[in-house]
Amino acid sequence: MEDGELVGMGLRISVSPLQIAMYIILVLLGILGNTTVIGVISRSVFMERGRGQNSDIIIINMALSNLLVSVMRNTLLVISDIGLELYSSKEWCQFLMGVWVWLRSVNVWSTLFLSAFHLQTLRRVAPNISTLRTPRGVPNTLLLNLAFIWFLNFLYSIPAYIFSTNGNVNTTETLMLVSSTTRPLLGCVWNFPYSFSGLSYATTSMVIHETIPIILMVFTNVGSLYTLYTHGRTSVKGAPVMKRVPAERRAAKVILALIMLFIVSWGTSIISVNYFNYNRGTSADFLLVIARFANIIFIAMSPMVLAVGHRRLRSFIKSFLSH
Repeated sequence: MEDGELVGMGLRISVSPLQIAMYIILVLLGILGNTTVIGVISRSVFMERGRGQNSDIIIINMALSNLLVSVMRNTLLVISDIGLELYSSKEWCQFLMGVWVWLRSVNVWSTLFLSAFHLQTLRRVAPNISTLRTPRGVPNTLLLNLAFIWFLNFLYSIPAYIFSTNGNVNTTETLMLVSSTTRPLLGCVWNFPYSFSGLSYATTSMVIHETIPIILMVFTNVGSLYTLYTHGRTSVKGAPVMKRVPAERRAAKVILALIMLFIVSWGTSIISVNYFNYNRGTSADFLLVIARFANIIFIAMSPMVLAVGHRRLRSFIKSFLSH
C-alpha cells in the first residue's frame, strides 16, 4: 500500500480499487438496509398498536441515525475516494462538521438506549410478583426520551459547528476523531482558538461518545445474559408472564448480537485510530483502512441482524425474494 499523502482535504490514504468497491457496497447496504428497516417497522408500528411497539420505535430511531450517517457522511467519503476533489465554503463546512458530530453521537447513544431498554424488558418479564404488575412505559414517554438524546447531542455539536472552517491547499489535519471524521472532508477542518481547545474537545468526544457508551453496552449485555440465565432457573409454571419469555429471549438474543457487533466494530475503530494518533508506525496506513471499514460495518450489517429476529422484517424479505 502506498504511503499516506497529505493533501488539502487532509490525510488521504491510498486504497485499492477492490477496497473502494467493497466500501461502496457496504455504504449501499447501509442505506438500503436501514431504509427498509424504517419503512417496514414504521408500517408495523402504525398498523399494530400495542405489544412490541416501544422496542420497534427504538429500532426505528437507531436505523434512522444509521441512515443519516450513511447519507450525510459515508456517501461523501465514497465520492472522495473515487477521486473527486471536493471543497466547500466556510458556511457549508460549519454545517457539515456540526451535523457529523451530532449524528455520530446520536447513533452511539441510540444503540446504547436499545440495549438498556431490552435489559429492562427482560427484567420486567422475569417471573416475579413485583415485576408482573409493573406497567409498560407509554410511547409518549419513550418518544420524549429519544428526543432528549437528539437534543443533548445537538447541544454538544454546537462547538463543532462554531469552530469549523474550510482549509486551503496547505491545510492538513491529522487529529483523528471517531465521533465526527477520520479525516477532513470537503476541505473542512476544525479551527479552535487554541490547539488545546481542539484536543480537549476531541478527548471529551472520545470519552463521552465512544468509551463510556461502549463500557455501558458491555454491562447491559452482561446483565441481559444473566437475566436470561435466571429466567431458565426460576421458571414458574403457569405464570401468565412466562408465555412472553420465549419471545423476549429471542428478541434479547438478536439485540445481544446487534450490540456485540457494535462493540466489535467501534472498538476496532477506536483502537486503530488511537494507534495512529500516538504511534505512527509502519502499520498506520493499514489501521486507517481498518478503522474506515470498522466504522461502516455496524451500519451496513445491523439491518441483517435485525431481520433475523424481527417477524415483520423476515416476512417482508421472504415476500420480496419470492417475487
